Amino acid sequence: MVSLENKLQQSTSPVQMMRVAPAARYDFQYPAEHSGWLDEQWAWKHTAVLFDQSFHMDDFIFKGPDVKRLMADTGINSFANFGSNKAKQFVAVNHDGYVIGDAILFGFADDEYHMVGAPMAGTWVTYQSEIGRYDVEVIRDARASDLRDRQLYRYQVTGPATQDILEKAQGSPLEPIKFFNMGQLNIAGKTVRALNHGMAKVPGQVDGLELMGPAEDADTVLSAILEAGEEFGLRRGGSRAYGSTLAESGWFALPVPAIYTGEKMKPYREWLPALSVEGMASLDGSFVSDNIEDYYSTPWDLGYGHLIKFDHDFIGRKALESMAEQPHRKKVYLEWNNDDVGRVLTESLFNKEERPREIDVPGSVGMFHFDQVTSGNRLIGVSWYTGYTFNNGCYVSLALVDEADAQDGAEVVVVWGEQDGGVSKPKVQPHVQTQIRAMLRTKSPAA
Repeated sequence: MVSLENKLQQSTSPVQMMRVAPAARYDFQYPAEHSGWLDEQWAWKHTAVLFDQSFHMDDFIFKGPDVKRLMADTGINSFANFGSNKAKQFVAVNHDGYVIGDAILFGFADDEYHMVGAPMAGTWVTYQSEIGRYDVEVIRDARASDLRDRQLYRYQVTGPATQDILEKAQGSPLEPIKFFNMGQLNIAGKTVRALNHGMAKVPGQVDGLELMGPAEDADTVLSAILEAGEEFGLRRGGSRAYGSTLAESGWFALPVPAIYTGEKMKPYREWLPALSVEGMASLDGSFVSDNIEDYYSTPWDLGYGHLIKFDHDFIGRKALESMAEQPHRKKVYLEWNNDDVGRVLTESLFNKEERPREIDVPGSVGMFHFDQVTSGNRLIGVSWYTGYTFNNGCYVSLALVDEADAQDGAEVVVVWGEQDGGVSKPKVQPHVQTQIRAMLRTKSPAA
């Protein structure tokens, strides 16, 4: 097997390896639209939307008496009260305290946890389970385009009408489920696990549940929910709308995994295949550094500082303790100027001589895309995901900026386009760099 370390040895640097990789998007294996992406965006704010999450995420199933100890040794989170029917945003860091990945961790039983999301965190924990003395079995239920190749279906229903829809589908009131806890529903005679992770914060209402069960039950449960939802304006969401949710949720879906440097991480790079997501990753955008560590993030950068619990020993603990009182970057929203966005959209299509880089509509979920954010020609941070939603009413990107510059209403500039005009980036059309004005917001414009 060719390892990630082998591939890195054949490159000038990790940055060079990823800069010449073809520009890539995260692939969603389901329809792009059902009722139109604008309608689907409107629904999650005003009625409800159902996203089919059965295909695009990896499930790592960890079973055995040492499963809690394994998670505690590799995660920044506390596991003091974790177990059956609990869930949490699991975050793993390297020995220097930089994020490797995050995922949702489900406690299916006291000795069976499911880690769901992009594979970075699950792969790292799998490696630790193999090199450590853990009595744990690992099963990887990899993302696939056919439910016959998956163990579980997974549906997300979110929006203010969620409770009404699911109570009609079940034929009885929903039992209360605490936030980030799991309960059970019975839909069309099928037992359905439900995670409460509603973000709309509708007073007194369940406004978001993630539903899961055996793959063979998927069609029956889906049909029942869609039928119940007709009365309440439920929409099915496609991949175009799903990718744009980041512009409202503020979640950084794919941080650069902090694995490409450091002698302590070398054994992992030798274990990880070159054909892994980490080995095939693409890096682009106007922010350019020769040091891949300039693209790494701390938990505080990503808004996960509150998840760090020093009640246990874990990989990276000492490094995080030393960082705790230092300044951190702050996660913000950048509300792009409508005139500048309109200019870029128009000129990227019709200006044959000086075309700026095109802006994806309604959103971009690339691999690792970083743009410069400046204030008075001073670099203050980086912009990541861009997206338009009906509810925001404007283009928005997520950004990390220096704490001192994270002032709501401040005017900043996003430098848009590659430094070399895209000539060295496969699948990126030649273009010229341009500037897009933006207003810094500490909350989503849709909030």
